[in-house]
Amino acid sequence: MRRQGRVVLVGAGPGDPGLLTLRGRRWLRRADVVVYDRLVDPRILTLSSPRVRLLFAGKESGHHTMPQDQINALLIAEARRGHVVVRLKGGDPFVFGRGGEEVAALAAAGVRCDIVPGVSSSIAVPAVAGIPVTHRGVASSFAVVTGHECSGKSTGVDWPALATAVDTLVVLMGAGRLATIARRLIAHGRRADTPVALIRSGTTREEETVTTTLAAVAAGQVTLPAPMVMVVGEVVDLRRAWRRDQAPRYARRTWSSASKSAARPARTIRPVSMT
Repeated sequence: MRRQGRVVLVGAGPGDPGLLTLRGRRWLRRADVVVYDRLVDPRILTLSSPRVRLLFAGKESGHHTMPQDQINALLIAEARRGHVVVRLKGGDPFVFGRGGEEVAALAAAGVRCDIVPGVSSSIAVPAVAGIPVTHRGVASSFAVVTGHECSGKSTGVDWPALATAVDTLVVLMGAGRLATIARRLIAHGRRADTPVALIRSGTTREEETVTTTLAAVAAGQVTLPAPMVMVVGEVVDLRRAWRRDQAPRYARRTWSSASKSAARPARTIRPVSMT
C-alpha cells in the first residue's frame, strides 16, 4: 500500500546552519524530496538523507527559477506520489516567504501540510549585529515590512501610516530601493537624523554592517547588496554600547558610513557549528 505523502514547510533560519531548529533537522532526515530556496545554506542540505532528491526553486529580484504556481504543483505532485516533501525556505516560511500561498494550494488539493517555524532574519540578523529591535526606554514597538514593493506608482506598504507609527522599522528585501524607502519615511514624518543600520548576509561569514542616518540613505550615499536587512530607529545606537571584546557572536566586518575608508574588521568569529 502506498504511504500517504505530505509536505512540511521548514524555516531554514537567517543563514548560519546552527540556527536551524531541531524539528527542522529531523524532517530533513526523513525527507524523500527537498525543494529549497536560494538563501538556504548548502550545509543545511547535507543534513538530509543520502537518498533524498534536491530540487532548487530559488527566486531573486527579476529572476524566478520556478514560478510560484509551478512550485505549488510540484509540491502537490510529489506528495501524491507518497513522498515526504520538505519545502525548505530561508528565515521563517510565513515572513515574506509565500508560505501562506503554498499552504493554501496544498489545502485546496487535499494534501497534508505541516509547519516548522524558522528563526526570522527580521529579528535574528539585527540581534547578532548587536541591535535589539526593542529596548526598555528606547523602543517598545517594531514592525517588519517588505521593501520589494517600494517601486513604481503604487505600493502595498502604507508608508505614511508606518513612518512614525512604530519605534523600530525592519525592512526586508529592500536592497535595490533603499533611497526610495528612506525618502518616503522622511517625507511622512520620520526624522532625517534617525539612525539606520544596513546588515548584509547576516549571521554568515560574509556579514557586514553599516551604520548611518536616514538622510544619508535617502541621498544614495550608502548602499549594500542583497541579501540585506535595513533597521531604522534609535535602537541602532545601542550597538555602540558593545565594547570591542563583547562584540556579538556573529559579528563580522563593521564600519560607519562616516569613516568607511578607515574601517577595519572589528572581530572575526567562526559561526556556531552543528554537531
